[in-house]
Amino acid sequence: MKRSILSALASTLLFCAAAGATAAEDAALKAAIAAPSRTPDNVARDVYRHPYETLSFFGIQPGMTVVELAPGGGWYTEILAPYLRERGKLIAAGPDLAAPGEGERKSAERFMARLNAKPEVYNKVALGVFAPARGAYAYAPAGSVDLVVTFRNIHNWMPTGPDNLKALFGSVYTSLKKGGVFGIVEHRLPAGKVQDASASSGYMHEQYVIGLAEAAGFKLLAKSEVNANPKDTADHKGGVWALPPTYTNKDEDRAKYQAIGESDRMTLKFVKP
Repeated sequence: MKRSILSALASTLLFCAAAGATAAEDAALKAAIAAPSRTPDNVARDVYRHPYETLSFFGIQPGMTVVELAPGGGWYTEILAPYLRERGKLIAAGPDLAAPGEGERKSAERFMARLNAKPEVYNKVALGVFAPARGAYAYAPAGSVDLVVTFRNIHNWMPTGPDNLKALFGSVYTSLKKGGVFGIVEHRLPAGKVQDASASSGYMHEQYVIGLAEAAGFKLLAKSEVNANPKDTADHKGGVWALPPTYTNKDEDRAKYQAIGESDRMTLKFVKP
């Protein structure tokens, strides 16, 4: 009887410790999102991009090794870098400072300048090469990563062709540990609308994206509607860029696009079996 009571007590303590750790990790993510180091214009987009809910859905933890593919201007980097700074590792996988093409080098220099401007936030961020335009993927050793994330990027990679897309998704699969997660957010095209081969509107069929991942060996673990926007009909002049924050049509129908808000987005969670 005493042994059973002690065993039950031990299990309870372990459960409480795990619950406490989870609460602390959630608090850390909220703190990273609320960090004063974030750009005010980026903070204003939280209402559309739902960073807390999105990253929580992907299962992020502060001790993970995380790859952000194509961080662009660093919207999510602003959150991931402080969150992972002390216990984990963030690898920003993007253009190469030593790339053969000037355009890629300039893009890499802009991102590096952004990191160098706030070393207290970004000086532990590792850099990796991720350049779909020339099929260069050298951002993490095989089987070393817990989580790979990318946000509204897959449509940009479509013009590189099916063979390159296969290599790209394969590189993600190879980089992840067994049980590792690939989290994708992408502009969603309704299934009844036609998607061209280059995804020129910026929107993509959800099932097509799922197919790309499954062809690389991933299993779809879950979907979330946290980034859904039923107001978005995905048939705008100028594609997804007609919507905020880009407003590619300038003042034409601006009020209409402002009322719609940012795009309807799929949020997909894949696992490496």
